[in-house]
Amino acid sequence: MSNMAIRVEKICKKYRLGTIGTGTISHDLNLLYHKIRGKENPYSKVDSATSNKNILEITALEDISFDVKSGETFGIIGKNGAGKSTLLKIISKITTPTSGKIFIKGNIASLLEIGTGFHPEMTGRENIYMNGAILGMKKNDIKSKFDEIVDFSGIAQFIDTPVKRYSSGMYLKLAFSVAAHLEPDILIIDEVLAVGDAEFQKKCLGKIKNIGGEGRTVIFVSHNMAAVQSIATRSILLEAGKIIYNGPTNEAVALYMKNGHLVSNYKNKLSKKFIYKNLEIKAIGIKAHNKKYEEPISRDNKICFCIEYINNNNIDEYYHITYRIKGEDGQYVFTSSTIDSIKSSFDQGRNILEMYIPEYFFNYETFYLDILILKNKKEIIFMENDILSFTVVSEQKNLGDWMGKTPGSLYPKFEWNNKQISE
Repeated sequence: MSNMAIRVEKICKKYRLGTIGTGTISHDLNLLYHKIRGKENPYSKVDSATSNKNILEITALEDISFDVKSGETFGIIGKNGAGKSTLLKIISKITTPTSGKIFIKGNIASLLEIGTGFHPEMTGRENIYMNGAILGMKKNDIKSKFDEIVDFSGIAQFIDTPVKRYSSGMYLKLAFSVAAHLEPDILIIDEVLAVGDAEFQKKCLGKIKNIGGEGRTVIFVSHNMAAVQSIATRSILLEAGKIIYNGPTNEAVALYMKNGHLVSNYKNKLSKKFIYKNLEIKAIGIKAHNKKYEEPISRDNKICFCIEYINNNNIDEYYHITYRIKGEDGQYVFTSSTIDSIKSSFDQGRNILEMYIPEYFFNYETFYLDILILKNKKEIIFMENDILSFTVVSEQKNLGDWMGKTPGSLYPKFEWNNKQISE
């Protein structure tokens, strides 16, 4: 434990569903009396599913074990409902586990929800001193950090205003500044950074990186995979309350994308079996160039659209493929066809027809593919909408880069040049 900031051993957390208690003290005491004597609940309804024999429980976390080293920046990722927030609340000692143990070395500052730890009637100034006192800091130590906290937050003119009048963004800025600058041994950050503006997000991510460099421990939770990859060296992946991966962040993110169905349907049999005369489409797929179908496609990957087919036709007919790509909003982004490129899409025998889209062409989002096959450039002999979907994820970025999504479905990287004008 000497080099460990946090050790979690076989943590389990269960919650009871339905109404807990009767609503009044006298009824609760009467219920306890009947329970001790082994009698039925006098307040349960006839045929009620909430009787003592039918109390339902859900398991939010099950058999969770991991270590976080001192000075490590540690990521926790997973879909909504995977148990991330519950785990952070247990580590922060906001709630207790049903079973298991947790060992923590040092004090903790948590940013789990906007305004957590702030008193709404107190001013920003008063909340800074209150949070410092909670962390065990002396008043002079807090005072020495005060100007730095206010400058970082960027809300100096509102520091003597009750925080109940702050916007969510102002709340976040001050809360992060307090948590980061009052030098806790362990800083826990949930998805709250999603509220801040782009400039403040950059400042926060840079500060998080510096905190790790100072030997303090950071636990970072986000659905922004680019931010997680740029900050955390190691991560766990939660699914349905269980750890399904613990290791390098890049591998955790790749598994998250795969399990989250962001990389599914890259290769698929056609739902409508296509055979026309002696022409048969066997399969169609989308993948990153030189990668497997199950691997994620990132923005810096060349993308390959593949059709596997068998053509035993000897007659003089021409066939062409047309792809139509739609974005998340259902609007078509572009259309591409072999009509503009080659005489006929299908050569004799068994082949794979490939179309390549260059790197840095798509934005980060999910796209849907419609396919048409035409005979002699005019007769549609096959058409299927949304035959495949694929998701383009962010490439790994440098710290301080913008981690968000720019508007639009396309985000091409064009060539830009400066040319000096001779006078």
